[in-house]
Amino acid sequence: MRPLYTNDNGDLLVDDSFSAAASRGSEILKAEDYIPMPEGATFAAMPGRAPVVCDRKGDLVKGKGTAVAVLLPQGFTRTLLPATEKTGDPDVLPLLGYTAAAMKKGKVYVAARQTDEHRIWHPRYYNTEDLANRIQKVRKILKDNRVIAQLGRCSLEYGCFTAQNIFYRRWEGGLPVSQSCNARCVGCISEQESECCPSAQGRLCFRPSVREIAEVGVFHLGGKRKDNIISFGQGCEGEPSLEAERIVKAIRIIRANTDRGTINMNTNAGHTDKIKLLTDEGMDSFRVSIFSAIPEHYNAYYRPKNYGLKDVEASIVYAVEHGVYVSLNLLTFPGFTDREEEIEALLALIERTGLQKVQLRNLNIDTDYFYHQCGFTPERSLGVDTLLKALKESGVAIGNYSRPHHQSE
Repeated sequence: MRPLYTNDNGDLLVDDSFSAAASRGSEILKAEDYIPMPEGATFAAMPGRAPVVCDRKGDLVKGKGTAVAVLLPQGFTRTLLPATEKTGDPDVLPLLGYTAAAMKKGKVYVAARQTDEHRIWHPRYYNTEDLANRIQKVRKILKDNRVIAQLGRCSLEYGCFTAQNIFYRRWEGGLPVSQSCNARCVGCISEQESECCPSAQGRLCFRPSVREIAEVGVFHLGGKRKDNIISFGQGCEGEPSLEAERIVKAIRIIRANTDRGTINMNTNAGHTDKIKLLTDEGMDSFRVSIFSAIPEHYNAYYRPKNYGLKDVEASIVYAVEHGVYVSLNLLTFPGFTDREEEIEALLALIERTGLQKVQLRNLNIDTDYFYHQCGFTPERSLGVDTLLKALKESGVAIGNYSRPHHQSE
């Protein structure tokens, strides 16, 4: 496999003089066991970084031009990171899911595994020519609804798929509700404490009313489709469970109008009393964000305010015991998530709580920034394939996105 790079003109080029390499923790590995680049994947240049490549002797050297990565579509989990050497600015790369890629016999291959089908998340179904008109029509139906206005912005400015689904009136639709958060995640895509790596999205700047929340929920779940999902907890907001009281009131209105679809929340589950309230009042499923099942490592990434991993676990246990379908949203980073101690702690958490599914999510972050900000040291790991095998053997379901609660198992 040959390295990819870009020149000053932004052209995608192949260096036939060297072999491609990739990184995982403290290791630089030869590019092998890749899969063909999936439909819907996109290229991303890595400015200020040169590719690290292998010469004919097997030595690692700096390659030509600017390093190139691939951003994977939903349904694929990254196994290796690009091997790079810093050559200049920017100091920190944007918050993206950089995946190692290489060329072989005229085709691009990537370091990834397909861990879910990705039909409904394929880019061909989004950003269609009629999207702007759809947004205008819905805004006329739900006049003066600020949530719909926010979703229209997210659809057009950020290309958010869950926002767009509201206007297509299908599948999983985002329903942002919370301005505030009880964590300060290192890789937060909506609010960063400094301009080191600007946030990918602007955070919600108002507090939605119960009416606004309920209107969007009834609109999305009350259509012709029976399998739609509304999801609280989107990239443009903080922690949705902090608005539990308003959400509960909205759920009552939604369910008074329709019994269709799934009501889901993407949450850090740190505020157990709020999770209990939502569980008792009709939440169908939770997707609980987790980076590590080791408390010290969890804290280093999430930097939680007034809660800890034990609170997250208590929330999961309560929800599972009361019939709610609970998935982990496992933020996955090759070289860290696949360490032996991380895998063992994760499996123990799954066994203790009885949660039903692990959704794998490629952590969007610059590698050097990740290790520096979290205070971690790059180490050897077992590999993402070993992580996937361990999860399968545990009996938990594996995937990459939420499904209607009656299809979850």
